[in-house]
Amino acid sequence: MRAVTLRLLFVGFILFAAAALAARPRAAAVAPASAAAETRCGWFDNPTPANASLHDREGEWIISVQGGHQAEGDWPSFGPKQWVETNGHYGYGCACLRVRADRETHRVTEIESARARPLSACRRDRALKRWGFK
Repeated sequence: MRAVTLRLLFVGFILFAAAALAARPRAAAVAPASAAAETRCGWFDNPTPANASLHDREGEWIISVQGGHQAEGDWPSFGPKQWVETNGHYGYGCACLRVRADRETHRVTEIESARARPLSACRRDRALKRWGFK
């Protein structure tokens, strides 16, 4: 009786391990190949501490979420005439960022470089008007 119980436990363990391995996603599906860097220009929005996005022609790209996702790299530095304050010193400006991003989730993973632009550059761009920044 004891030998039968041990065999059943052994067979059960093997079946469980095989099922777990079969259900495990492949590494390529979990970690996509490194995205190529691309330049994105639009409204850089920093409404509250540690929250930042870039709104461009294609949509909103998440740069930072307080207590969560944080892209590697430095944010653009804005001069007083390039920044609109909406919440204390938080607000928005116009910028171009060279980034690596996940196109499915719209999350920026790395900022290679960032430069502020005059507000007028984004204000003139018709594709950016839908975001409502003034």
